[in-house]
Amino acid sequence: MSYQVEETTSEHTARRVRLHTNAHFTALVSAFEEAVPALSDAEALAQVSGDWAGFIRGLQWESPSGFVRVATARPSDLLQHAGSTAQSVVWLIAHHAIAARLFRHDAGTMLYSPLRVEAHTSRDPGTTLSFEVPSAQLAGFGINKVTQAGAELDRALGDLLEDLGLPRPTALRR
Repeated sequence: MSYQVEETTSEHTARRVRLHTNAHFTALVSAFEEAVPALSDAEALAQVSGDWAGFIRGLQWESPSGFVRVATARPSDLLQHAGSTAQSVVWLIAHHAIAARLFRHDAGTMLYSPLRVEAHTSRDPGTTLSFEVPSAQLAGFGINKVTQAGAELDRALGDLLEDLGLPRPTALRR
């Protein structure tokens, strides 16, 4: 079977932020996972019960930042067998209140929601935390409401980092 396709290519600027901190890897990972609780899609669906506003209020109670972890990967668990000594964890974090607005304006925005955050060790002491700036990715859609939501994600991510004891990166300041 063959499908008809209309192809569109959009270019946008990505902005990656890398924060190298003196925080111990295990301590930073623990703090992040405590601040951003896990919530699978199945758990979210069980909680929503047709009351979206109530679901969002409940999330704010459980996670003041508004973010929840929808997935966690630990690539170093596997890649240590390839000879690497670095530790790494990758989180997908969602802010369901903002994601709902993004989805309403263009379902394709889900390519950038949830956000991907990565932490790893290196030869230098400490931990590096990396992520892409949400507003830079979302501005490429050319929809004002999506761009505004991207700025809100920047603010929420900056607030989360400050809650973890890290400074707000310049790219997340407004």
